[in-house]
Amino acid sequence: MPKYYGFKVCGYYLYYTASCVIEAMHVHASDRRLTEAGSAKFFVKSNGDTTVEKQGQLNDREVRQIREFIKENYKEMYFKWRELAKTGYYGE
Repeated sequence: MPKYYGFKVCGYYLYYTASCVIEAMHVHASDRRLTEAGSAKFFVKSNGDTTVEKQGQLNDREVRQIREFIKENYKEMYFKWRELAKTGYYGE
C-alpha cells in the first residue's frame, strides 16, 4: 500500500491502496497494520478541503489535525496519488 509519507501524522500513516484508485482522491489514516478496518477515510477536494467518509478509530482532535495536514499538503499528496490513479479530486 503506497504511503503518502514515511512518517506518521497524529500516530497514523496516511496511505491509499492500489485497489481504491478507481475512486476520487482520498486518504486513509491507519496505525501500523495499514488495514481498512478501523481506519479513517478522507476524500480530498481540489482546494484541499476534505470530506470525512469514515472516522474509524480516530478521535475528533486527530481527525481535525489530519484534515489540517492534508489541507497544507494536498498538492504534493496529489502527485503521489496520480502515480497509480487516473481519477482526480473529490467532486470533479
